[in-house]
Amino acid sequence: MVNMVLRRNNVTIAGKGEQAIIFAPGFGCDQNMWRFVAPAFESNYKVILFDYVGSGKSDYEAYSSNKYRELHGYAQDVLEICTTLELNKVIFIGHSVGSVIGMLASIQKPELFQRLIMIGPSPCYLNDPPEYIGGFEKEDLEGLINMMELNYIGWSNYLSNLVMKNPDRPELSAELEESFCTTNPVVAREFAIATFFSDYRSLLPAVKVPSLILQCSDDDVAPIEVGHYIKLNMPNSELRLMKATGHCPHMSHPDETIQLIKEYITTTGKTNNQEVGS
Repeated sequence: MVNMVLRRNNVTIAGKGEQAIIFAPGFGCDQNMWRFVAPAFESNYKVILFDYVGSGKSDYEAYSSNKYRELHGYAQDVLEICTTLELNKVIFIGHSVGSVIGMLASIQKPELFQRLIMIGPSPCYLNDPPEYIGGFEKEDLEGLINMMELNYIGWSNYLSNLVMKNPDRPELSAELEESFCTTNPVVAREFAIATFFSDYRSLLPAVKVPSLILQCSDDDVAPIEVGHYIKLNMPNSELRLMKATGHCPHMSHPDETIQLIKEYITTTGKTNNQEVGS
């Protein structure tokens, strides 16, 4: 069972510390996307990286449309990784949908987690006026899904530029596009539907674990209104507004990302439900 779980999600472990930090990638990405951030924590923590089933070097044969049609399937994998490695007091750092997957896992077993750090999270990508701005109209997302079927390469190029949004560094968009392109199109489409058409707003009040929301200053995927909404509806949460632009600050602005994470996990006595501009 141990080897099966670790092999299934291509789990890798580094670091010298006892407390575990789990880094969860975003949609269409693998653990390599954390290479600018994760090593900064290896001297004090046990750093755990993994790939979602169907991405990276995971076991593609373990993929099941029935299991992964909702994000709960991915959250279950996170819990199995924690159980297999006998982890507790985990600091979970997730990017984009990865942060929501961690949130779902923490709701199911809050005793396993000490803190959640959510980079560019979104509990719902659809606009629901007047009380919620998710960033997309339903027709926009349906168009993206249709584009995946008709022109997967074109879709990968379009979405990578939308997500990264750092035109002065085209190599980052190119890397993200390559990551999209190396994912099985069928798996990517089902993961996209599970991600972009989900709505977990009603679960935000159920989160018991203290959480940090890192919100980029100019993000087309998770607009600033989403960060404010999460802070207002999720107890024990803190919102930090980043100078970073785009949706992948761990790639485009790793130094700021590392600094804010370290400030949060090393400082005690923080006042909850606060917002701090940086």
